[in-house]
Amino acid sequence: MTSTAAAAPLFTPDDERWMGVALEAGALGTPSPNPHVGAAVVRDGRLLGRGHHERAGEDHAEIEALREAGAGARGATLYVTLEPCNHEGRTPPCTEAIIAAGVARVVVGCRDPNPHVTGGGIEKLLAAGLSVEMGCREADARKLIAPWAKFVTTGLPYVTLKLGLSLDGRIASRTGASKWITGPEARARVHWLRAQQDAVVIGIGTALADDPRLTVRDAPGQSPLRVIFDTKLRLPVSGKLVQSAREVPTWVVCTTDAPSSAEGQLVERGLEVLRAPATAEGRIDPIAALRLMAARGIVAVMIEGGAELAGSVLAGSAVDELHAFIAPILLGPRGRPGAVDWAGPATPAEAPSIVDPQWEVCGVDAHVWGSLRYPS
Repeated sequence: MTSTAAAAPLFTPDDERWMGVALEAGALGTPSPNPHVGAAVVRDGRLLGRGHHERAGEDHAEIEALREAGAGARGATLYVTLEPCNHEGRTPPCTEAIIAAGVARVVVGCRDPNPHVTGGGIEKLLAAGLSVEMGCREADARKLIAPWAKFVTTGLPYVTLKLGLSLDGRIASRTGASKWITGPEARARVHWLRAQQDAVVIGIGTALADDPRLTVRDAPGQSPLRVIFDTKLRLPVSGKLVQSAREVPTWVVCTTDAPSSAEGQLVERGLEVLRAPATAEGRIDPIAALRLMAARGIVAVMIEGGAELAGSVLAGSAVDELHAFIAPILLGPRGRPGAVDWAGPATPAEAPSIVDPQWEVCGVDAHVWGSLRYPS
């Protein structure tokens, strides 16, 4: 029987299990600026094909799964985490391939939230006589596309904030020493998180104090774009970030009145300079800067420091996900600076908090993470 997308049918344990296979596949690949999508073709309780969207411009998950299933796709069920596309982009519409393959039933995780496309994938399949059921493991399917969904609906990237701090909330000792507060296991976890991002972002204070590389070394994956928020273009040309800019793409975001002479020196060494509006205090407007980055195709970013930058994005309610690595050490009240430099909420009830926090021991450190919620 053909169902409507709004019917919200009850799914069987087998449906939940096979959608789980599609979700696992969907986590693979680096499709940005497209969404993560997974698919599985199943018939008579057998997995005939699975697929994921590896990268932008390549075949979508449904096409990969159907190709692997071959003729077995006729009369089968297709499980797909996101509504199949029904528009011509860099690849043909997936709906046409699904219909041509003779699939009998399509189980969809969640609707396509993209307001910039016509959509109608589910309606196209229904009109062709396929049975379509919507909403299987919908929360998990929406989580899979959360960064991309924010990107296409708001014009802003999905922002992860990483903090490494002592038990008393400091990120450096009283002398300014910050290497290393957390242990090697926590640092490897941070490198793994970096590899999931389109870009990693730091403030000029962190760049000057630590002279970091911001590359992925202790985990599998590619190094993302590196971005430095540098109001007056103080980034030294002798630093590691500038010296390696031709190997790892690097942007510097400054204010509109930053000196053009400094910009020229950075551009000569392979960096790209973006100018963003300033706040009333003369600092980079973080929301405007993030919007500039999204306009250039950056879907997911991780902010790694320092305290001033962390405070500005929290004050602007711009952080979507928080990862805090807490070391079992005490740096004292003269430790500098605090992990987040901002005025903060007036009361605990007004504080942003992690929804459903996940806690894990990471070496000797504690890692707590989850989506951030801001009280209305």
